[in-house]
Amino acid sequence: MAAASERKRALVVAAHPDDPDFGAGGTAATWTQDGWDFYYLVCTNGAKGSGDANTNPAALVLSRQAEQREAARELGVSDVFFLDHEDGELVASRPFLAQVVWHIRKLRPDAVFTHSTDMVISNRWINHKDHRATGLTAIDAVYPTARDPLNFPEHLEAGLEPHKVRQIYIWGGNESTFEVDITPVIDQKVQALLRHQSQFGAREDFLKRMKERWVDADGRYREKFQLVELQF
Repeated sequence: MAAASERKRALVVAAHPDDPDFGAGGTAATWTQDGWDFYYLVCTNGAKGSGDANTNPAALVLSRQAEQREAARELGVSDVFFLDHEDGELVASRPFLAQVVWHIRKLRPDAVFTHSTDMVISNRWINHKDHRATGLTAIDAVYPTARDPLNFPEHLEAGLEPHKVRQIYIWGGNESTFEVDITPVIDQKVQALLRHQSQFGAREDFLKRMKERWVDADGRYREKFQLVELQF
């Protein structure tokens, strides 16, 4: 295990509770064992994530935050931060950008993981608008905003220096250029997802469906990303 001073850091910027675990939970578990520290930044409150019209949104927010923290612990994630934007209403804005940049400058990650911005629909699903707004904002935060000191100079006044992220890993898009073999931790990833009881607790076929989602033809389980390696 690497010494604290040698450990690399990753920040997963995701729209809703459970999104970090879907997109990069296996990578978080695998790389944490290899000497990385992972952090989650969840951008919305998840208040609309229920099919029951009688659900109390405020209670759902608290449940989903607790579930996300439990899932993160399952995967070895160091900490989870919540921005609490309203679920379903997220837009790429300057104030939202400032929040993501603040966390990048505070945590100083080597890598940022986030949603795809190029995928809107596929044959089987639609990329939620909150996902697209989050991905776009995270990418804009990495380059050039967090890097350049004249962006959000109030961060400097608060003691947060500009920061250069070296790699962006984008999940859920049309192109994948980088794979992480998560076979040794696939059960750990699924158990983390099962912590989200408000979302998946009543689905008996969940375990089987989730494993099928990440398995390749060779029987190995992989998370796939588009990797952007930034040269400054």
